[in-house]
Amino acid sequence: METVAVYSIKEISNTTGYKPHVIRFYEKEFDLTIPRDENNRRYFTPKEVEQFKYIKNLQQKGLSNKQIKQVLNSPQQENMLIQDTAKEEIAAVSNQIEVKNIEDYREQRDSPKKEELQYLMEEIFSLLSQFDHKKEIYELSLKIDELKAQLQSQEKDVLLCENAKLKMKMKEKSYEIAELKDKLKREQNKKISIFNKIFGTK
Repeated sequence: METVAVYSIKEISNTTGYKPHVIRFYEKEFDLTIPRDENNRRYFTPKEVEQFKYIKNLQQKGLSNKQIKQVLNSPQQENMLIQDTAKEEIAAVSNQIEVKNIEDYREQRDSPKKEELQYLMEEIFSLLSQFDHKKEIYELSLKIDELKAQLQSQEKDVLLCENAKLKMKMKEKSYEIAELKDKLKREQNKKISIFNKIFGTK
């Protein structure tokens, strides 16, 4: 039975481009289950590699950490990770089969071990075909883009509305000031008229 490839946190950092401290942060941020050895040190399998690559892909599409966490917790995500991990393991097994020439290839193909492996690969690919959710993820990405556009449009409408309200208030204040000036002028004229009557001046 073939053993699953195991990677250190440094190797995962080189593969994904995430710094080790970022990987440890994402482990808590996204509730990831990272396996540990008997000394409580993290180690990573192809499943975790695909998980971090998937997170990076979602980030590049503009999803927030909260949205990524919701996607990762969905049943579809688990199926996609199973699919990617299985493909990695199948590729690793296939690479280990050395075919020196056509005769060797035919011997391996006709051997019971090769037939068993071929049958297993066909069964796995048949199962994987049932878990292809790329279309759903793509549609989800389009929906997020649409919601972003709606939000920006709404924010613009709110700003235009507030601007119109401010302009209206400025007009109202200018009218009030004009009325006050007119009233003040009338009061001054009235005082001058009374003064003239008292002192008989014109």
